[in-house]
Amino acid sequence: MELDERKMKILRCIIRTYLETGEPVGSRTISKDAELNVSSATIRNEMADLEEMGLIIQPHTSAGRIPTDAGYRLYVDELMDEKERAVMDVRDVLGQRMDRIEHTLQSMAKFLAKNTNYATMISGPRFNDNELRLIQLSRLDARHIVAVIVLQGNVVKNRVIEIESPISDNEILKLNVLLNSALQGKTLDNITLMLIRQLKEQAGDYSAVVGSVLEAVADAISESSAEQPDVYTSGATNIFKYPELSDGEKASGILTTLEDKNQLLDLMNQDSPNGAIQVYIGKETPIQAMQDCSIVTASYELERGIRGTIGIVGPKRMDYEHVVGTLKTLMDQLDDIYHKKEEEA
Repeated sequence: MELDERKMKILRCIIRTYLETGEPVGSRTISKDAELNVSSATIRNEMADLEEMGLIIQPHTSAGRIPTDAGYRLYVDELMDEKERAVMDVRDVLGQRMDRIEHTLQSMAKFLAKNTNYATMISGPRFNDNELRLIQLSRLDARHIVAVIVLQGNVVKNRVIEIESPISDNEILKLNVLLNSALQGKTLDNITLMLIRQLKEQAGDYSAVVGSVLEAVADAISESSAEQPDVYTSGATNIFKYPELSDGEKASGILTTLEDKNQLLDLMNQDSPNGAIQVYIGKETPIQAMQDCSIVTASYELERGIRGTIGIVGPKRMDYEHVVGTLKTLMDQLDDIYHKKEEEA
């Protein structure tokens, strides 16, 4: 849907005023906007057109207008096409480069909740095409060795492997060199039957040990890929700041959903390009309990193949400009910091 410049300015004014006040917006209020410079009568005619187009509604007789979901959608789509806004520098949060990803994500969730005054949720990273970083074999006893398997994102899996006969420390060292030289950086799809056959041949008398280690590696990668990521939330009580969401039943449904990891992951696992921002307004939201809300999500990538999603939940009169701008800045800072991190490594 395309609007002429004046109608678009009036729609913007209605939405921005409603975002600030939560009250229906009348023509007299709009006429005070310096950008318009038109009479109240002209504004009333334009508002009638916007109402006929389904972009605003009059909730009560003799009241002003409020945006519809379609009005919000048009406003957001236009906003997304504009140049990125300079909001605030979030380097202080991200620049700490915390060793543990979960601490970083928890800090990000708290930061966003405080910065936006909405509820926030961040899914822990999913590991797509999980790569093998390291295999470390060590002797446990005469009949067992331990395989420490380190995957992408420093995920560590331990497997105890039974062996038919004792193996010396020197032979274990040789197997470590053989396995790491061939498998480091490989995904499960890259470990072909030909590669397995070559490794077993090179292992000689210890081909059975190599076969068991490879089974353990495949099991560890499959297990890690199947694990559901954690979800970090913050600012749930911010919902009570907005009268349209603080009704007992609505608020209870939203808070319950924010505690339901599976529902949040269903929403946040929607496919989208890295850095892409998605906006769900009202009934566009796939979660029933949140259909009186708007949800803005953005996908992030910490390292190649390590991805997750950030989400912000608020009323439909959310300050989209601030939220979208903050998320765009956050994505840029993440990309900058982790790209430099990879280069330094």
